[in-house]
Amino acid sequence: QVQLAESGGGLVQAGDSLRLSCAASGRTFSSYVMGWFRQAPGKEREFVAAITWNGARTQYADSVKGRFTISKDNAKNTVLLQMNSLKPEDTAVYYCAAAGITYLTKSIRQYDYWGQGTQVTVSS
Repeated sequence: QVQLAESGGGLVQAGDSLRLSCAASGRTFSSYVMGWFRQAPGKEREFVAAITWNGARTQYADSVKGRFTISKDNAKNTVLLQMNSLKPEDTAVYYCAAAGITYLTKSIRQYDYWGQGTQVTVSS
């Protein structure tokens, strides 16, 4: 079992930065692929970024590539999402998720555990 709790969301202006944090509990946290997803009002939840259990490989959605960075600290049981050069279209609820697999995936259905989400609002 893995429990996830996101924090760090807020209201910022276009061009600003935010860092989201996901605190995880559970003895096997270090073995999970971790992902960030987001859901804007009226839209489906979409993949943002993922990282392997050891942090060696990452994957990003094209819309955030070069602006967002995902990282993982197994010693602290946390996953971070550094978001730079934010745009109004980044406005959404951001969710942290954990998948009990060894390969990176964008598929929502392969993530077993989810946090409650944190709101990110970017004004123009």
